[in-house]
Amino acid sequence: MRVTQRVKRILANYESDNPGTKANIARILCTGKLAGTGKVVILPVDQGFEHGPARSFAPNPAGYDPSYHIQIAIDAGLNAYATPLGMVEAVADTYAGQIPLILKANSSNTLYRDSEAPSQAITASVDDAVRLGCAAIGFTIYPGSDDAFTMMEDIREMSEEAKSKGIATVIWSYPRGGDLSKEGELAIDICAYACHMAALLGAHIIKIKLPTDHIEQEEARKVYDSEGIDISTQAARVRHCVQAAFNGRRMVVFSGGAKKGADQIFQDARDIRDGGGNGTIIGRNTFQRPRKEALEMLNRIIGIYLGKEAAAD
Repeated sequence: MRVTQRVKRILANYESDNPGTKANIARILCTGKLAGTGKVVILPVDQGFEHGPARSFAPNPAGYDPSYHIQIAIDAGLNAYATPLGMVEAVADTYAGQIPLILKANSSNTLYRDSEAPSQAITASVDDAVRLGCAAIGFTIYPGSDDAFTMMEDIREMSEEAKSKGIATVIWSYPRGGDLSKEGELAIDICAYACHMAALLGAHIIKIKLPTDHIEQEEARKVYDSEGIDISTQAARVRHCVQAAFNGRRMVVFSGGAKKGADQIFQDARDIRDGGGNGTIIGRNTFQRPRKEALEMLNRIIGIYLGKEAAAD
């Protein structure tokens, strides 16, 4: 593994972390076709827990097999593969050392009915991550939820343990619940706020959704207007979220979201690149497609981050 100057500059931003944790961050940054660039593309497969097996895998039944997903991630030259405990355990020995693993340590499901206080159950431990050779734990928080403080306290404790054992922390920061409107879940002021919260909670890598130009909070709107904050394009909104992550001192990657057309996926990647984001975590938009199509899509996304396509106008 060759650690480039770009990766060394990123690692230097994590001043409190021990060599073990930094080595695991470097493993993610120095794997695959984007190795050493500071950009990442990660495959997450936690949708079976979140949405159910048929909704997740019936469009491409090969996806019911855990080995299908990790093999896609390896063959596509991705930086890492993120998934819950059972999926890691199903492939950990066969694929040991072939790609950095991110153990998703909490999960929810669509059978849970509490709209004001959405939450997630802790479904794996830091010791599981160490036992399975994972580079990081992944953990979801729901800023805005009536149960948000409990999730924040949970990740504070789990991240403290992970860092002490040389494991990195990735926080999925997805606003929802409480008084947030559905439109507000993707509002620029809310997404940037959620990104900042994850940085304050000690995340090494922050995963958020691509924000819209909607502003949810009237008090925030006054500031956006008075300070002339540019949110006119998706790239500008990405740039604003990266600024919220300690002015880019923490890595920010963006969710692929619900299934969408290929052209929109590629434009999202261009906007993330042009806005200074660190990359994409993309699941359903790839693994629900046939293998050949998924590999072609991932290869093109990687090409965009490598600058093999012209920058967006």
